[in-house]
Amino acid sequence: MYTSSRTDAAPDRLHSVIVNSFAITVIVNPASGHAAATDQSRLKALLKTAGISADLIEIKDARAALEAGRAHVGTVVAAGGDGTVSTVAAMLAGTPATIGVLPLGSLNHFARDLGIATDLDKAVAVIAARRIRRVDVGTVNDRVFVNNVSIGVYPSVVEAREELRRQGYRKWPAMVLAIVRILRHYRGVRVTIAVGERRVDRRTPFVFIGNNEYTIQGATLGQRASLAGGQLFVYLTPQIRAWQLPRLVTRALLGLQLERDDIEILSGPEVRVEIPGTGRVRLSIDGENTTMTTPLRCRTFAASLNVLSPAE
Repeated sequence: MYTSSRTDAAPDRLHSVIVNSFAITVIVNPASGHAAATDQSRLKALLKTAGISADLIEIKDARAALEAGRAHVGTVVAAGGDGTVSTVAAMLAGTPATIGVLPLGSLNHFARDLGIATDLDKAVAVIAARRIRRVDVGTVNDRVFVNNVSIGVYPSVVEAREELRRQGYRKWPAMVLAIVRILRHYRGVRVTIAVGERRVDRRTPFVFIGNNEYTIQGATLGQRASLAGGQLFVYLTPQIRAWQLPRLVTRALLGLQLERDDIEILSGPEVRVEIPGTGRVRLSIDGENTTMTTPLRCRTFAASLNVLSPAE
């Protein structure tokens, strides 16, 4: 496990640097949303035109990606979705190495919050500019995440979606159908959450732990203004039943005022989550489902990841 050399909260720091020899490793996940449709020869040509010597490695397995990345120092570019970014970030956080992002996934939340365009030419230009921003990562039971951790309804929806995709459904129809099926019967989860001196016990449809603060209203719903605030934010809805979640999301998308008790928010550098009556829990980490032993211990590591980023 790494330790960050800086643990205080601070605004994003963006500065230009010169990488000694700008040769990079690009880890391509062909299973990501748009990666399979991306012509790798075109990608190599774009990188070469930008003055970048790139070694492309096509890897689907996260463990193999970790091993490949550890064999290369300097700059490692994640060409895929948030899961690919999270895997690469896990091996680079707390080291002098730098991560670049080519957003080829379906959602690309991390790239969006950094301001990296999904247009491949523009994303390559960001890598070529070599501007480095130091951002935070979070950990849950020592596993790194760059976006968020979810407990409750979302991991159940993801599991149902993947089962539908195995049956032949496309990704987004499968997601919609999975939401309908899960929300119809989901009763929520009982959790005890400790943040600093505060301790709360709630039954809620979901617990969402973000790496820094997420917007919960209006056109920027689900986005972050900063990735370097040095805080974890916990969101839960103790007064909302699972079947009421679509109404909550619709109101937020329309920019309407949420009711006072709709969402409860806690924040701090460390979060502990206990789930009575169980030794393990299913959770989603940066959109990928897994199970972990409880209690869950979450922590922020401020300014521990070097990222190639657009100018502010």
